Amino acid sequence: MEAPGRGVFNMRYIRILKGFCLLVLSFLYISVGVKHFTNPDFFLAIMPPYVPYHKFMVYLSGLLEIVFGLMMIFRKTRFYGCWGIILLLIAVFPANIYLYNSEIPQNLLSITKHEALIRLPYQFPLLLFAFWHSKKESSISLDFMCFLFFPPTIYYFITL
Repeated sequence: MEAPGRGVFNMRYIRILKGFCLLVLSFLYISVGVKHFTNPDFFLAIMPPYVPYHKFMVYLSGLLEIVFGLMMIFRKTRFYGCWGIILLLIAVFPANIYLYNSEIPQNLLSITKHEALIRLPYQFPLLLFAFWHSKKESSISLDFMCFLFFPPTIYYFITL
């Protein structure tokens, strides 16, 4: 038999961990958004040729990352910030595909095709995390999956 209040403790512990993950993600998006302005050459290098106004798009996506990252922090705007991040991740995914398919950005960024390939699947946990944080309540299985994928995903992006 379970001890009284144990379920409450587990839910409280999950909320604390989820809140920590949310703050880390928000900080990640805000800092990457700032990098769009402090190091635009990195982002310009992976812009597919068919996207118009490269510099404008780099600055716009950086601004949106900052805004959505900030919105994720606050409960009243979290849902919209998370869904903004989801849409932004989908919108910029072609740049990651271009990085994988083209030697030009690989050479500019001094990465191999294999390294570019490894980068591609990491976008999916980021989508999952944003979806997870957009929900006021989530299932234990979603919580577990996000807790499981969170450390390696964040570690990967910090080491980029």
